[in-house]
Amino acid sequence: MTICDVTLDPHFTIAPVPARMFGVLVEHMGRCVYGGIYEPGHPKADDAGLRQDVTELVRELGVTLARYPGGNFVSSFEWEDSVGPVSQRPTRLELAWRQLEPNTFGLNEFMSWTRVADVEPMMVVNLGTRGVADACNLLEYTNFDSGTKYSDLRISHGVRQPYGVKLWGLGNEQDGPWQIAQKSAVEYGLAAAETAKAMRKIDPSIELVSCASAWRHLPTMGSWQATVLEHAYEYVDHVSLHAYFEPIENDRTGYLASGLVLEQLIDAAVATSDYVGAKQRSKKKLNVSFDEWNLWYESRFVEKDLDWAIAPRLLEDTYTVEDAVVLASLLMSLLRHSDRVSMACLSELVNVVAPIRAEPGSAAWRQTIFHPFALIARHARGEVLRVEPRTETLDSSTYGGVPAADVLATRDPEDGSICLFAVNRHSDEPMTLQVALAALPPMRVVEHVELGGGALGETNTESCPDRVVPQVSTAHQLADRQLSAQLPPVSWTMIRLVPAETGQLR
Repeated sequence: MTICDVTLDPHFTIAPVPARMFGVLVEHMGRCVYGGIYEPGHPKADDAGLRQDVTELVRELGVTLARYPGGNFVSSFEWEDSVGPVSQRPTRLELAWRQLEPNTFGLNEFMSWTRVADVEPMMVVNLGTRGVADACNLLEYTNFDSGTKYSDLRISHGVRQPYGVKLWGLGNEQDGPWQIAQKSAVEYGLAAAETAKAMRKIDPSIELVSCASAWRHLPTMGSWQATVLEHAYEYVDHVSLHAYFEPIENDRTGYLASGLVLEQLIDAAVATSDYVGAKQRSKKKLNVSFDEWNLWYESRFVEKDLDWAIAPRLLEDTYTVEDAVVLASLLMSLLRHSDRVSMACLSELVNVVAPIRAEPGSAAWRQTIFHPFALIARHARGEVLRVEPRTETLDSSTYGGVPAADVLATRDPEDGSICLFAVNRHSDEPMTLQVALAALPPMRVVEHVELGGGALGETNTESCPDRVVPQVSTAHQLADRQLSAQLPPVSWTMIRLVPAETGQLR
């Protein structure tokens, strides 16, 4: 049996856990909105048409932030179509996903949903087919009190108080050749800077997110971001990153090591931003908004199959136990970079490459990837500890040598509790996790759960929604300020500890 050694010390921290780390994307794509969070006439829909069963799962998932309305969708979105009396809203051609957009769920419906679900909204403005004026008009509609064209328009729509949206994305993936109105780095950098300057005239308190390179395989990855920031650095607060992962043929180890790739992307984005900041002698540092990340079986996606329809079934991937282990490691990698990753959004929330699935007129259920996200969102509190696992190296045909284990820990200074997360990347060998706790007071284990260790292809479905759930484990020992726990092969484990004097060990 292999071993992974870890030392926990409350004096060695990375950063506080960002509240916005547990965000999601809500995009008008496939059945994320229509048939997802919104389905009038559903037995569990409220008077506004919001599915209460889905909303309950959103709360359980621990979502803190929702990015809206896209995604690729936003680059041809005309927000004025989505407000006012529903009967007067037009149906539009939605170009990004070749759908029909009926606009029956729009800006005000989304803002109402965020209040019901208790999440912070992040609005994205259209810098594809539109620009500065449109962004300013939208900001005036959402954030200005009254007495102007667009604030009074909001009031006429029954919303007296401004929404006060603080977080705004300046377009989406503008360097991508798939994007409606793709822009060069110079074009986008100038547009982002001028839009940011104008929006801050209306509301100086807002935070702005600039696009960066959208896909790690683009030849302009990195250089595009540098050129953009040459123009926009002083006007934005965060730089966006996106990344999706899927199984690698004949390289399970590489797939399980996807978090290492994500961390390389973060390091590169931070280095690029800091280079531009140093070059401009700026006193500010930009943070990373990793506002699209997930597992996506992109190889199954056939773009020519897109056809004009309202809310077609699109990218409704079904996730396995193995996928849940990988997703857990991705979220751990994001938390490890909490000093510079200010927020993140799992893409998407419902049905479309999502942790939640929902059928029309029927049930909603948790996919396998729901569970590690929900547990980490619930229990990763306080500060991320600096942890340096010592373990063997496994061979990946894609990435070369990768650590056999991934370990992350958080500590809540208020109650002294520790939450330990660990991934065993071994395909067929269990691992002993040895954790030195000498720098901590005497501790006790209050929870030990795991996903994986076998049946890696199992999934949750409408008929069997709880086939895959975290399993309680007792495979640990705690003595002489040393925790020893068994990690099954291809597994994710969570162990929670609290100071011993707070109760009995179980």
